[in-house]
Amino acid sequence: MITTHVLDIARGEPAEGLTVILEIRHASEWTPVGRGSTDGKGRVDSFTDGPISPGTYRLTFDVGSYHRNLGLSVPFFPEVKITFNVRDIDEHYHLPLLLSPFGYSTYRGA
Repeated sequence: MITTHVLDIARGEPAEGLTVILEIRHASEWTPVGRGSTDGKGRVDSFTDGPISPGTYRLTFDVGSYHRNLGLSVPFFPEVKITFNVRDIDEHYHLPLLLSPFGYSTYRGA
């Protein structure tokens, strides 16, 4: 299972309504697997209906639209991409994003 959580650290609250796309890499091409929008707690709890397979995945966060909706006319980061490897399909892969208009950080959460 792959999940995410986006916290807007500049505002001190979850980032609600932020679009996130999950893709898997096949050779040099990326194939969409699922997409979601963060809920009121800043979470996307599921990108797929079924199991995932081992491979290299990428989450793309549309932070530009999120920041424009908050009144930032020209966001510095239009998007954030996090690429990671899935080896054990029975594990939970939780990738939080800590976000501000001019910076971001991520880690593997629990």
